[in-house]
Amino acid sequence: MAMHTAIIAWERGDQAFTDGQYSRRHRVSFDGGIGIDGSSAPGVVRPPLSAEDAADPEEMLVASLSMCHMLFFLDFARRGGFVVDSYMDQAKGLLAKDERGRIAVTKVTLNPTIAWSGDKRPTAEDIAAMHHKAHDACFIANSFRGEVAIEGH
Repeated sequence: MAMHTAIIAWERGDQAFTDGQYSRRHRVSFDGGIGIDGSSAPGVVRPPLSAEDAADPEEMLVASLSMCHMLFFLDFARRGGFVVDSYMDQAKGLLAKDERGRIAVTKVTLNPTIAWSGDKRPTAEDIAAMHHKAHDACFIANSFRGEVAIEGH
């Protein structure tokens, strides 16, 4: 097994904090050296206390699931002898009450657009099978309790 790390760093600065009027902007750094700005979602904490130009946890969960699915899909396409030229997913996550009555990301919809080339082209059934295998293999999908739907092609 492998360990994966992220460093989340936030500082109060000169804000009072106890009045709740502090910035939610923080830095998210990964072990490969890349970092991005993070914040609470603007729908949860209104700007300017949240940062609209930063990634929120819900977006990062949706992106993580989409990335994991794509990486497995590409591998299964390669194994099937298909050539993928591009893969672009416009993934969406729904924040709603779950079966326990708690607010959660209850559904992620993947909507990939895939461009193919080469002599061997996948059928609709081939594509559906690769998506099914990618979903079954995806570590993030296996960790997510909500529904994952795949639209597009």
